Amino acid sequence: MKNAMVLTILALAVSACAHFGEPPPQPGATLAAVKQRLGQPTNVYADGADTMLEYATGPMGQYTWMARIGADGRLASYEQVLTSAKFGTVKLGKDDKASILRTFGRPTQVTHYASVDGDVWLYRYKEQDVWNSMMSVEFNRQGVVQAMVNGPDEEREVRRR
Repeated sequence: MKNAMVLTILALAVSACAHFGEPPPQPGATLAAVKQRLGQPTNVYADGADTMLEYATGPMGQYTWMARIGADGRLASYEQVLTSAKFGTVKLGKDDKASILRTFGRPTQVTHYASVDGDVWLYRYKEQDVWNSMMSVEFNRQGVVQAMVNGPDEEREVRRR
């Protein structure tokens, strides 16, 4: 059992690095070409007529790439979304869980704080491409974003020591 787990982890690590250093997929590439280049997405989200393919790097990962496939079945955009600039686009009182998923992909963790009436989704990222940070997206009971709070990623800092 232990050997199977180690082999699975090793296979995932190798597949994650398989395209390291290669140029990203280019706009206009077909869905099949994107999947051939990047592999199977970690999640898929509908966004109107478009489809968002999520390529997340895992619970300790600080990067998630989203590939937008247009209604024509071709790549419209491909970007790393866990950035300070992208978090700055969230509209408090308007964005909801579905729009956050389409924008940032799955959270690192879902938690609850006594001071927040709804869920809190946590996203690891590199603030300004430098600091190990955690963005907290706070939702009300209706699933609408009420606050965004960033701070240091204490778990990652502890692991560095």
